[in-house]
Amino acid sequence: MKVSDFDFDLPPSLIADRPAVPRDSARLLEVADGLSDHIVRELPALLRPGDLLVFNDTRVIPARLYGRRGLAAVEVTLHKSTAADRWRAFARPGRRLRERDRIAFDGGLSATVAEKGEGGEIELVFDRGGADLMAALAQVGHMPLPPYIKRTGGADARDARDYQTIFAAKDGAVAAPTAGLHFTPELLAALAARGISRVAVTLHVGAGTFLPVKVEDTGNHVMHAEVGVIDGAAVEAVARTRAAGGRIVAVGTTSLRLLETAADEDGGIHPFSGDTNLFITPGYRFKAVDLLLTNFHLPRSTLFMLVAAFAGLERMKDAYEHAKAAGYRFYSYGDCCLLHPAVAQ
Repeated sequence: MKVSDFDFDLPPSLIADRPAVPRDSARLLEVADGLSDHIVRELPALLRPGDLLVFNDTRVIPARLYGRRGLAAVEVTLHKSTAADRWRAFARPGRRLRERDRIAFDGGLSATVAEKGEGGEIELVFDRGGADLMAALAQVGHMPLPPYIKRTGGADARDARDYQTIFAAKDGAVAAPTAGLHFTPELLAALAARGISRVAVTLHVGAGTFLPVKVEDTGNHVMHAEVGVIDGAAVEAVARTRAAGGRIVAVGTTSLRLLETAADEDGGIHPFSGDTNLFITPGYRFKAVDLLLTNFHLPRSTLFMLVAAFAGLERMKDAYEHAKAAGYRFYSYGDCCLLHPAVAQ
C-alpha cells in the first residue's frame, strides 16, 4: 500500500504536551459499528466479565544523553541494548561521528562509537555495563520524550513521573507504552470488581517507533527490532481466558505486536523471548487479539497503519475526523480509543 494512504491533517493544537489529571480522566473513543464518546474510567462498563487485559510492564529508562566529542556537542538517544555495555543509539548530529570516536557524558560516563549505521544510528560501547550503567543513566540521563513534545530544556521532573506506567517493572524501554499511561489503582480495582483480569508481557519499546516512514510503499519499510518476553503465566492466562469464552484486550500496540509475534495460526500463544520486528498493515490476519486500547497516532506512522489494519482504514479515518472535531488530544500524552476489529477475528 502507499504510505500516503495513511496521511491525514492534524492541527498542532491537538497534540497533548501533558497528560490528563487524574490519568483515568482522559477521554476514550469507542470505535465499533459506530463511534461513542467516553472517559477512561468508564472502561469497566465497556468490557465484559471474563475479558483479559494484557499490559506491557516495560519501564522507560532515562535514555537521552548529552555529551561531547572533543569540543562538539552530541545528543544520543539509546534505543536497543545488544550487550550489557553496548547499545544501539541515534545520535545528533551523527554525520561527523566516526568509529572509535569517544563521547564523554556528564558524571564521568563515557562511550566509544563501535559502529556507524544509516540515518545517524550508531552502536556505543560504554565504559561500564549492567547495573552500573543503569545507575549511571539514572544519574545523568534524561527521559526520552517524543520529538513532538516540545519542552524547553528537555524533559522535566514531572515527565519523569508522567512518562511511566504504573505497571512499569522491567528496565529497557526508551519510549513509553502510552496506552498504559491512562490506568490508575482505582481503575484497576474497578476492572477487577467487574471480573476483568489482567496479565503482563514485556516489550522494550525502542526509539524507532518515532522514526518517519521514508519510503513510498509500505512493503519497502523495515521495522526496527525490539526485545520482548512472554512468560508461562501470561501464556496460561490467555489460554484460560480463551477457554472460558473471554476476550483478549491488548493495552497498546506494543502488547498487540508481541502477542501476535508469539501466536500460532490458531491463535494460541506460546512462551517467547527475543526480538520482534513485526510490521502490521491492512491485510494482516490477527490471530491473538480481540480488542485494542490505544492512543491516537501520527499520520503516516507504522502505528496508524497497525490500527487501520485492526479496525479498518476508512473506519479509522472517520474515527480520527470525529476525534479532531470533538477536541480529543493526540499522541503519547493524549486521549485513547477502544478499537473493535473490522471483521470477526
